[in-house]
Amino acid sequence: MSSHDIMMILVMTFPMFLFSIYPGIKASEYLEAKYGIEESRKRTVMVAVTFLFALTLSSLLYYI
Repeated sequence: MSSHDIMMILVMTFPMFLFSIYPGIKASEYLEAKYGIEESRKRTVMVAVTFLFALTLSSLLYYI
């Protein structure tokens, strides 16, 4: 994997945020309901899941 591949994946990550916000919200709401996490932890989970899902989508789009 070259630096060009990594740069292209990261550039494609930003448009993928449109598709990955909903799974991030749902994952954080599930964890709040199931485990009773506090609001700051809920926001952290939401941002992390959103970014990882967007990164996964952009990687799949680039390599498939």
